[in-house]
Amino acid sequence: MSSVSRLPSIPVPVGPCYNLTVPVEAQPEMRELLAIDTDAGTRLDRFVAAHCPELSRSRVQELVDGGLILVNGQSAKSSQKLRGGELITVRAHPRPAPHAAAESIPLDVLYEDGDVIAINKSAGMTVHAGAGNITGTLVNALLGRGQALSQSGGPLRPGIVHRLDKETSGVILVAKNDAAHAKLGEAFRQRAIKKTYIALVQGILGEKSGRIELAIGRDPIHRTRMTTQRKSWHGESIANPREARTDWKALGKIDGTTLVEVQLHTGRTHQIRVHFSAVKHPVVGDTLYGAAEELRVGKVTLPAIERNFLHAAKLGFAQPRTGAWIEVRAALPSELREYLKKLCEAAGESPSRIDAALAGYL
Repeated sequence: MSSVSRLPSIPVPVGPCYNLTVPVEAQPEMRELLAIDTDAGTRLDRFVAAHCPELSRSRVQELVDGGLILVNGQSAKSSQKLRGGELITVRAHPRPAPHAAAESIPLDVLYEDGDVIAINKSAGMTVHAGAGNITGTLVNALLGRGQALSQSGGPLRPGIVHRLDKETSGVILVAKNDAAHAKLGEAFRQRAIKKTYIALVQGILGEKSGRIELAIGRDPIHRTRMTTQRKSWHGESIANPREARTDWKALGKIDGTTLVEVQLHTGRTHQIRVHFSAVKHPVVGDTLYGAAEELRVGKVTLPAIERNFLHAAKLGFAQPRTGAWIEVRAALPSELREYLKKLCEAAGESPSRIDAALAGYL
């Protein structure tokens, strides 16, 4: 068990309730907090997070696990309930600066020149490191091939100009230098980059084409999701809603689903998924936004797809140095083609009709 030298006792304050922070000048990274009567019953991790707002709950957990948060000089568990009168010592040693490491991960390169590289990202791969995910990313893979990348995105996101969701496959464009990064970033902001997706959504869309224009913001109840005002829980306003436009064209209908070609005119987080969910046609496989875990066609239940049926099929952009228009395509992945085949078979339809509708994307 971790321990520290005995600390001098500190009297519990009398009168109005307050928390005492004791400065320790010899160790500026250390804080000492005194639990008082009104803290009785509070979990240790919640108490520390409340009085050290610069520390996240996950960081507090790390410090507890490392023996760097002590109660009366003794190690403790995050779930320990305080009684009042305890002295809590917090040694918040700074984390090492985060950085992306090179990893040997195969990549499907669709296009490359001296300024940009376009990758066909597979479903299941995260674009860059984030909370709880620091390996196996697209950035790790790019660095693993000795790729020079722009530094404008910071140490965890070198070269990254835009993103695809983890379970979305397809074309992603990466900048090799800062000049290309700046030009591409401005092109995305000006909506001068053409992004085309293929999606299979639940339900039959009544029109041949349509447009969804609904502002998107963070879901006030489920913080891992985005939402539109139309879908906001209990009518609570969404935080910082931003305008979003999604245009779609129906390519074919298979039983109770519609295959669509989607054009993005804005690039909000989860935009396609949120928009189709808002109009009650969630993307097949997207259980986060209301899709069924398994589709049922007549008496046949199709196996779970294990990903979202959403693919970034085509991306058009002006080469940042020459201005020449470049269009990059990524064929529909084999697992999505196989799913369409099974869906057609269950519905008693010929897959050739859907293949014809997807001409140019297979």
